[in-house]
Amino acid sequence: MNYVIIVAGGKGTRMGTDTPKQFLQLDGKPILMHTIDRFRHCNPPLRIVLVLPADQHTHWHDLCRQHRFDADYILVAGGETRFHSVSNGLAAISDDEKGVVGIHDGVRPFVSRNTIRRCFDVATTHSAVVPVTPVVETLRKVGGETVPRDEYRLVQTPQTFDIDTLKRAYRQAYIPAFTDDASVVEKAGVAVTLVEGNRENIKITTPFDLLVGEALCRNGHEEL
Repeated sequence: MNYVIIVAGGKGTRMGTDTPKQFLQLDGKPILMHTIDRFRHCNPPLRIVLVLPADQHTHWHDLCRQHRFDADYILVAGGETRFHSVSNGLAAISDDEKGVVGIHDGVRPFVSRNTIRRCFDVATTHSAVVPVTPVVETLRKVGGETVPRDEYRLVQTPQTFDIDTLKRAYRQAYIPAFTDDASVVEKAGVAVTLVEGNRENIKITTPFDLLVGEALCRNGHEEL
């Protein structure tokens, strides 16, 4: 069985609101529900593990009742950092389970079906897969010179892995350099394969991102 762990631990600081960003409204319902919907109808099906801070569980259940949202998922409490939240999500998957697990940001509701399919398909033959997009603007190093943008890529999610490989990598002790799941498996000596993502797969963290998200909703994001 293949899994996706959706990590939603935001607090809305950069949004300038007391509402955690995953619960902000987008096209009439919370961002997190849009994200879950991206994965709940995948073919072949994925088992969804949702990681939320424990103190947000009650509010989430209230939102689900309000919006009649009845997706099937395993709900897990988040941890101190993203690393610990993913670790908690992995603990919900049996150590005997074989397959692929994706780790996805709860506030990336516009990941395309093709990106999801590509990541999971490639991860069946490669232990670690990360979706990326090209850098389209000029890059300059602070205090230095312009750097060649064709040597860089923007990293997205879902980052997908052989389940056993990711579980072994997450047995390492946490270090601040673990900024995403790929950095964890690389520290464990596993090579990462890059695949094409989709530019619409933005992470909604600021008011501007929310405006972009609303525009995508008005222009047929369901067709992505």
